[in-house]
Amino acid sequence: MDPNKLYPQQNQPSENQKESPLKSLEADLRFYNDSIKEVAIEVMVESISAYPIFVAHQHQVSLGEPILDKDELNMNWSIHASTLEEFVERGIIQPNKKELFIKNYKQAHDFMCLFVIVPEGANFVFFPYISR
Repeated sequence: MDPNKLYPQQNQPSENQKESPLKSLEADLRFYNDSIKEVAIEVMVESISAYPIFVAHQHQVSLGEPILDKDELNMNWSIHASTLEEFVERGIIQPNKKELFIKNYKQAHDFMCLFVIVPEGANFVFFPYISR
């Protein structure tokens, strides 16, 4: 017996389910890839921080410095550049959690560290740079 006949709803999203905003973020990150990597390297080379963090958002935020504006670029997501130090200073990462964050931080030459803000909350995501 075909399991799809028993559970057809599993294969068909309901009308109430929206596509995850992370799908559009992934598409934007592929477009922004080179610019984000360039900024990350600049932050590290200029000894601003060994831990660049990029804030991805669709609304106004006052964290980091704007580097890619969704409206100017006709995209879905804006990106701000920040650092671990700013996140600790602003209380987003508690000082006693700083070492844990550093331990889990992925190689900045290979992954962009994103702080993704959506209406439901925010979280850290590591997204690999795309080699071209």
